[in-house]
Amino acid sequence: MAAPIDEATDLLRHLIRAACVNDGTPESGHEARAVGILQPFLEQAGVELERVEPLAGRASLVLRVEGSDPRAPSLHLCSHTDVVPVNRSGWSRDPFAAELADGVVWGRGAVDMLGTTAAMAVAVRRLLAEGFRPRGTLVFTAVADEESGGRWGAEWLTENRWDAVRTDYLVTEVGGARLPVRGGPRLPVMVAEKGAQWTKLRVRGTPGHGSMPYRSDNAAVKAGEVLARIARYRAPARLGSLWREFLAGLGLPAWQRALLGTAPGLDRILGTLPLGTARMFHAATRTTLSPNLVRSGVKINVIPDGALVEVDIRTAAGDEGEPARRMLADAVGDLWSECEIVEEWVSPASASPRATPLWDALEATTRELVPGASAVPMLLVGLTDARFFRRKGVVAYGYGLFSERIPFDAFGRMFHGNDEHVDTESVGLSVALWDRLVRRVLA
Repeated sequence: MAAPIDEATDLLRHLIRAACVNDGTPESGHEARAVGILQPFLEQAGVELERVEPLAGRASLVLRVEGSDPRAPSLHLCSHTDVVPVNRSGWSRDPFAAELADGVVWGRGAVDMLGTTAAMAVAVRRLLAEGFRPRGTLVFTAVADEESGGRWGAEWLTENRWDAVRTDYLVTEVGGARLPVRGGPRLPVMVAEKGAQWTKLRVRGTPGHGSMPYRSDNAAVKAGEVLARIARYRAPARLGSLWREFLAGLGLPAWQRALLGTAPGLDRILGTLPLGTARMFHAATRTTLSPNLVRSGVKINVIPDGALVEVDIRTAAGDEGEPARRMLADAVGDLWSECEIVEEWVSPASASPRATPLWDALEATTRELVPGASAVPMLLVGLTDARFFRRKGVVAYGYGLFSERIPFDAFGRMFHGNDEHVDTESVGLSVALWDRLVRRVLA
C-alpha cells in the first residue's frame, strides 16, 4: 500500500480531473463522476456503501460503520465533491489538469474542498482496512451540491436519509490555516458560520429607442448606480462573544486585543492587514452585501425597462430577514422606490458550543501533529453543510490542517479564486488528523 500522503495526493488529482462544476443549475455538478471514483476506492475496505442520487447525476456517497456500543459517541466526517466554475483566463495552469509541481497540486477544488475529501477518504479506508472497528459509529460522506445550497446533497440527506447520516459530532470544512500572529501556531476551528440572504432585485425603467437616450429612464444606468451604492455600503460592526474568544485565542498583547475589540479600532486596523486577512476579519464582524450579478436589456437599440441585480448578503446572527432588507434599502437610498425584491433565499446563521468533547479531541490531536499549536474558535464567513446538521442538534465544526506553505492570507484568497492549489504536506497532515481524530473519539 502506498504511503498515506501519496495515496491522498493521487486521489485528490483524480477528483480535480472529474470537474464536478456546480453552476447552480440542477443539471450541473455531475457529482456522480466523483462518486464513481470514491466508491470503488472505499469498497476495498470491505464496508457497505450507499449511493444516493435524488436527481440524475447529483450523487452522494454515504459510508456508515455502526459502533459496537450504541451509547458511545458517534462521529461524521462530512465532505463535498462539487466545485465552483472557473474563468480559465485568470489561471496560470489548467484548472482541471491537477498538475503536481514542486510538491503542490494545482486545480479547482484543491482547498475547497477536494483535498480534505481525499484525506478523509484515505484515512477512513486505511483505518477499516487494518481492522479498526469503532466503539462509536463512524460516518463518512462525500456529498453533492454544497456549492449551491445543498438541496441535492446534505439538505436532502438530513431530510430523507437522516438515519444514515445521524451522529453526535460532525467535522467538515474549513479551518486549520495558520493565523499570522507571533508565538506558537494558532489554528482556527470554525465553530459557527454566518447566514446567507441571496436577494434578486428588479430595477425598473421605461423602454425607448436607443437612438434617443436624452433624459431616458434607462434601467441599466439606474442599476449601475444601485450596484455602486451597494458596493460602498458598510454595515456596522457587531463584535460579539465569539469575536472576543477569537481575539483571546490569538495571544495578542492586551492593547491590541482592546483595539481590535472596538468597532473604530478594528476599522482602522483593517487597512493595515494583508488583503486576505483583512477581508476575513471584515466579513467576520458584520453583515456584508456584495452585488455579484446584473442582467439588463433585450436588444442593443432598445433602452431597457428593467434590470436584475443579484446581491449576495451574508448575515451576522440576528440580521436575517427584515434587518438585512433594511440594510439593503439603506444602501440603495432614494433609488429604493425604483426597486423591488423578486426573489430571496434565506439560510440563518448557525453555531455549535465550544465546550464539547469534540473540541477537546480536536485540540489534543492538533497539539500532537503541530507542536506548540493551539486551536482558536472562529466564525466562518461562508456557508457549509454543517448548518443542516446543527439544526438537528449535531455539534459541528469546520477544520483541517495545513502546512506553513499555505499562510492564512493566501488560504482565504484561494476560495473561489484563481490558481487554487494545495501542497502535499498539507494533504498528508490532513490524513493524519482524520486518522487520529477518529481513533480518539470512537476507539
